[in-house]
Amino acid sequence: MSRVRVLVGTRKGAFILESDGKRERWDVSGPHFAGWELYHIKGSPVDPNRLYASQTSGWFGQVIQRSNDGGKTWEAPGGEKTPEPGAMPPPASNKFVYDSSAETGKPLTTHQWYDGTQKPWEFKRVWHLEPSLTDRDTVYAGVEDAALFRSTDGAKSWHELSGLRGHGTGPKWQPGAGGMCLHTIILDPSDPGRIYIAISAAGAFRTDDGGKTWKPINQGLRSQYIPDPTAEIGHCVHHVAMHPSRPGVLFMQKHWDVMRSDNAGDSWHEVSGNLPTDFGFVIDVHAHEPETIYVVPIKSDGEHFPPEGKLRVYRSRTGGNEWEALTKGLPQSNCYVNVLRDAMAVDSLDSCGVYFGTTGGQVYASPDAGDNWAPIVRDLPAVLSVEVQTLP
Repeated sequence: MSRVRVLVGTRKGAFILESDGKRERWDVSGPHFAGWELYHIKGSPVDPNRLYASQTSGWFGQVIQRSNDGGKTWEAPGGEKTPEPGAMPPPASNKFVYDSSAETGKPLTTHQWYDGTQKPWEFKRVWHLEPSLTDRDTVYAGVEDAALFRSTDGAKSWHELSGLRGHGTGPKWQPGAGGMCLHTIILDPSDPGRIYIAISAAGAFRTDDGGKTWKPINQGLRSQYIPDPTAEIGHCVHHVAMHPSRPGVLFMQKHWDVMRSDNAGDSWHEVSGNLPTDFGFVIDVHAHEPETIYVVPIKSDGEHFPPEGKLRVYRSRTGGNEWEALTKGLPQSNCYVNVLRDAMAVDSLDSCGVYFGTTGGQVYASPDAGDNWAPIVRDLPAVLSVEVQTLP
């Protein structure tokens, strides 16, 4: 019987939850890297034992951690050994090399990464890690301030895909409320040269040549809070999702509006339909039903909690516009948590499991595509990310 592994990044460490295919009882390990912010932790599709984690501290900077045994042990591939639980590691030596020709003229602050000969690239944190679909040692990293890096040696060294930051629109990028972060990376399983990314608050971009050149894909987006609501650049995209069987169909949760593209992002149309609010952060797609999508509506950009204090996941089985509230097992009064942009994921078992984490420290799971929910762990630090692996 298949197993499920849920990887949870929080404000104060990472947690790993495992269960059999019934998904009724869960074993919990952690916190890994206690006291550190774990913005994202994700497993390789090629090797289920290879995990990558983004570990951040205001004092010690940014460290990329790697595990080769499903999270039992960890190493920083730049050379340091991970210390005993509770101890602070030395400053990182993961080497991020950036291309100075891609300068945008914007100030870049905080953590410096260099190889001893290159000018430092300064940034705050790694928001998202996306392992390759075909190679266990290749992984992409989206950072704040916004840039995209790739490692081909298992996260030991990183080189910028500078065509993105060197795009002519770069000087127009602005930070959203959470910073100018590159938070979404989607690899096209049918075309190794195609990558989608999203930046808050610049918008979505696509490359068709492996990262050499990039195209803004924001036509149809409308944002009232920028000088030109239909501008090519400047939209605060919160998350983008894709079903691997239909890589040209994309779903987006924007700062306001739920959007859909049927032509690889060349144009978008709104599918918010009957949602109680079209503001939110997460969006995901059912593992076996490409027209079934999930969002968690949040009251507003000023009030980051569910409308009426009722935690509801909304599901559309029609690719948008028609939505149903999923509430069974979720708190329907006095609930004021948030669900952040990387905090929802699905498994690939026959009955698709859906998972999400909250800023209140709960991770909820539904083994039946959203019909019924239960907390599989609670009282964690605020959850920043949730990823799922389906294991043999």
